[in-house]
Parts: sequence; C-alpha cells; structure tokens
Amino acid sequence: MAASRVVLVTGGAGGIGGAIADALLAAGHCVAAVDRDAAALARLGARHAEARAARDRLHRITAELSREEDCGRAVDEALAHFGRLEAVVNNAGIGMSSIRPDAESRHPGIAELTPAIWDEFFAVNVRAPMLVTRAALPHLRKAGFGRIVNNTTSFRTMLRVLPYGATKAALESMSAVWAEELSGSGITVNVLIPGGPTDTPFISDAAGWPRDKMLKPAVMGPPAAWLVSDDAAGFTGQRIIAARFDPALPGCEAAARAARPIGWPELAADAVWLQAGA
Repeated sequence: MAASRVVLVTGGAGGIGGAIADALLAAGHCVAAVDRDAAALARLGARHAEARAARDRLHRITAELSREEDCGRAVDEALAHFGRLEAVVNNAGIGMSSIRPDAESRHPGIAELTPAIWDEFFAVNVRAPMLVTRAALPHLRKAGFGRIVNNTTSFRTMLRVLPYGATKAALESMSAVWAEELSGSGITVNVLIPGGPTDTPFISDAAGWPRDKMLKPAVMGPPAAWLVSDDAAGFTGQRIIAARFDPALPGCEAAARAARPIGWPELAADAVWLQAGA
C-alpha cells in the first residue's frame, strides 16, 4: 500500500485548490487545507464529513497568506495537528478579476496598476509561496521525503498579462532555482498548471469567456496526487500541464507525456556567459 503523506495545500478550499485537496484525500493522503475563506473551508469539510477516513485526514486552517506571520502559522498548525509535514502545494493566488471583473480579457495598462495592486499580487503570488516553503523545508528534510508543487501559469500569460503574469514568472523562476538547490536531497520541486483558463470563481463572468469551454478544476487532481506520491521520487525540475496528464496511464508515463523542464531552459542559449578560466 502506498504511504500516506501529509500535504499542506494553500488556497485549498475551493476551485483548483479544492480539487487538489479532494484528489489527495481520495488517494489516502492527509491534507492541511489553508485558505482565507472560512466559508469555503467549511464547504470543503462538509464534502468529506460523511466519510470518516477522509474526514480524519483533513485539517482546515484559516489564514491570510499576504501576512508573513500567517504563512508560518499555517505550517505550524499543520505540524501540530498531524505531527509531520512532507509536501507543500503552493496554489493560493489572486488573479486579474480582483482588479476589476473584466480584467482577465481587458488587461489593465500600467497607468491602472497602482503600487498597492502590485504589492498585493506579489505578496500573495510570490512572497507567500517563498515563506511557506521556507517554513516547511526543515520539516521536509527531517522527514527525509519532500514534495514541493507550485502552480504558475502559461508562458503566454506571463508575456501578456500584468501583474499576474509577472508574479507567476517569478514563481516559475523560484521553482527552477529550488529544484537545482534541492537536487539529490530527496525533496522534489515541480510546477503544475491546468493548461488554460479554468472554470473557477478566479475568473469572473465579466471576462466573457464561455465556461463550458474552460478546463475543469478536477484536471489538477490526478497529477497532484501523483506528484506527492512515492512513485514520483526523482521526478523534479519539471512542469506538468494537467490537461495533458492522462490518469488512465501509469503515473510515470502520464507525467512524461505531459511534462517539460521548468522555465523553458532552451531560452538560455541566447545568453553570453562567463567561461570557466576566462
């Protein structure tokens, strides 16, 4: 039987985070779901209330991850409840609809993007994953097993949408650096994205996009559950597009078909770098 791991999922109450939490619980893992929306956390708990096995493996934590102290507290609460922590899914984020309802499709220009907007996006989408990962890392090392999964976005969005794209480009960079830093430690670092617009409240109806054409949050569940499993040992420095992950295949094969290296490293060929001994 596969080992049950303790996984902290940020933004874990609804939408993509809720789908990931559901899949992890279904796979037998323990989930510390962190979210600022207490009502959404209650709904997550209600979904699993009747199945005692899943209910006992779910711990809900209300936290505002734009606050540094809440990032550390979320990790502390997960440890206090489960006694260990072995994986982190950095999924929490804020999107363009928080600026105005139609900002997903009618992108704001630089004049509209105030310092307060930039600060909020970077606090939640960049600083929080760093702080949560930094707080969790000693415990992953202690466990001798670690999985870090970061939700970034498509290259297209990084190049066209501010400030959201800039924050996710930063998280993509952080993921590549962490994967290299932790290589050989038993702690893997990977990126997981849906692969396109996803039908969650993250995208307002005012964006004008047909919801029946969007990806469903559930596509994130199978690859997330595989990434935190023992079977994913040695799989690191990769980005998986969930919409291309075929859950009917063995996990390693599905991942190989849906993955490529984090951060498009082929772009580095354009750089003129210092040569050893020069």
